[in-house]
Amino acid sequence: MAVKIRLKRMGRRHRPFYRLVAIDKAKQRDGRVIEELGYYDPINKDSEKQLSLKQDRIEYWLSVGAKPSETVHGILRRNGILDKPFNKVAAKV
Repeated sequence: MAVKIRLKRMGRRHRPFYRLVAIDKAKQRDGRVIEELGYYDPINKDSEKQLSLKQDRIEYWLSVGAKPSETVHGILRRNGILDKPFNKVAAKV
């Protein structure tokens, strides 16, 4: 089973709210998840309430081979969990 770390959209129309999840690569965007790893609220102006991450669980999933999506990779880099730039060629392999 290939696992990806990606965003699951929640919230209502024109008011997005995302959960950061570990999910099987073959599942739909809003399908059944393996584990919830945090949330991202792009509308919230307060930067402390905009993002919440379970860093230890994210590091665990990355250590066992889970691949972050391009958007999640950027979020993790900005928060110091990842340090290398995203490479599309390596992500497709």
